Amino acid sequence: MAIVRPFCAIRPEPTLASKVISLPYDVMNRSEATEMASGNPFSFLHICRSEIDLPAQQNQYDDTVYQKAKQNLERFIQEGVLIQDTVPTLYIYRQHMGGNTQTGIVGCVSIDEYINNVIKKHEHTREEKELDRIQHFDVCNANTEPVFLTMRANDELDRLMNGYTEGTNPEFSITTSDDVTHIFWVVSDIAVRDRIVEIFKSVPALYIADGHHRSASACKVGLKRRKTHPEYSGEEEFNYFMAVIFQDKDLHIYDYNRVVRDLNGLTSQQFIQAVKEAGFVVDPISDDNFKPQSKHTFGMYLDGTWYELTAQKDILSDDPIEGLDVSILQTHLLEPILGIENPRTDKRIDFVGGIRGISELERRCSMDMKVAFALYPVTIADLLTVADNDMVMPPKSTWFEPKLGSGLFVHRL
Repeated sequence: MAIVRPFCAIRPEPTLASKVISLPYDVMNRSEATEMASGNPFSFLHICRSEIDLPAQQNQYDDTVYQKAKQNLERFIQEGVLIQDTVPTLYIYRQHMGGNTQTGIVGCVSIDEYINNVIKKHEHTREEKELDRIQHFDVCNANTEPVFLTMRANDELDRLMNGYTEGTNPEFSITTSDDVTHIFWVVSDIAVRDRIVEIFKSVPALYIADGHHRSASACKVGLKRRKTHPEYSGEEEFNYFMAVIFQDKDLHIYDYNRVVRDLNGLTSQQFIQAVKEAGFVVDPISDDNFKPQSKHTFGMYLDGTWYELTAQKDILSDDPIEGLDVSILQTHLLEPILGIENPRTDKRIDFVGGIRGISELERRCSMDMKVAFALYPVTIADLLTVADNDMVMPPKSTWFEPKLGSGLFVHRL
C-alpha cells in the first residue's frame, strides 16, 4: 500500500505565484540562478539557491547559505508572499508543455515506505549532493521542493482528478518563460480528499522519476528528527516528505545524449572501424540533426557528418540494465574504444538533455567536443522494470520534462 497524506502546504499568495515560481535548484548553476532571479525579490531561488544573496566568493555549501535560505523562507511567510493552509489537504497540479499534459496529486509520502522500498528507486545518489539537501531541509525545517514520483495508471484516480478539475476553479494558472503552463487546485472537498487517500492504499508501489537526492535527504532528515524525538508517534510531519505523483501514462522522458572530448588517440577512420568491430552497423546519414527513431539505434556526429549506428544482435541483452541503450553504448563503445570507464567522474564526457535539441550536439562538437552520440529515450516501462527488479540505471539515463515548478508548495517539518 502507498501512504499519501494530506498536509498544510505553504504556497504562494495566488497573485504572486508567477513571480515566486522557479526551476528546481539542481538544473542551473549559481550564475544562472543569479541571472534568473535578477530584479525579482519574490523568486523562490532566493530560498532554494540562497547563495545568490551572498557574496560571490561565498562557498555554496557554507552554513551561512543554509541560514540565509531559512531567513528568506521566514521572510517570505512574514511578508505574505507565501501563505500556509490551516487544514491538511491534497492538491492537484497540472502541467502543459507542447502537446503533453500531466496531472498529479501533491501530498506527503512516508519515509518508512521509502526505506522499505514501497517507494522504489532507479538511481544511485552522491553523498555530497545528499548532504547539501539534508542541511537545507534541516535548517529550513521544511521540504522546500517536492520529489517527482510516478505510479502505474489508475482509472479511478484519473476520473476523480478530471472531475474535480473540470468543476472547480484553480488557485492559479501561469505560463513560465519556458512555455510550460502550471495549474494548481486545492482539494477543499473533504470527501474527494479522503477518497484519493483511499485509492492510494491500493497502489502497491510508487516510483521516483526525478529527485533521488531530495528523497534520500528528506528521509535522512526525518530519521535525524526521530533520534532527537525518541518517543515520536509516527504522525509528526518529519515522518513524511512532499511529493507530486503523476501516472506513468502521462509522462514524457527525453533522450539523454553524450558528447566526448577526443577519440582516445584514434583517427576518425580508425575510430569508425573500431565501432564496426565492436558490434555496430555504421551508416552515414545525409540529413542534419539525425535523431534515432527506435531502440538499439544511435546517432553519431563526427567531423560534421551524422552516422546511424545499429547495435547487432550479439551485443543486445534481455537484462533490464544491460539491455538499455545507455548500457549498450557504455559497455561496447564508450569504455572499450574511448576509454571512458566511469562516466560519473571522467572529465572527457559530458551529457546533454534532449530538451536542448539535437542541434546542441552539433554545437558542442564545433566548440569543445569531438564526437556526439544521440540516444533513443529510455521508456517509462524500462524505468518501472528496473525499479521493480531493485536495479539501478546507469548515470544520466533519463531526462524528464517538464520540470516541477519550485516554490508552489512547501512542507513544514
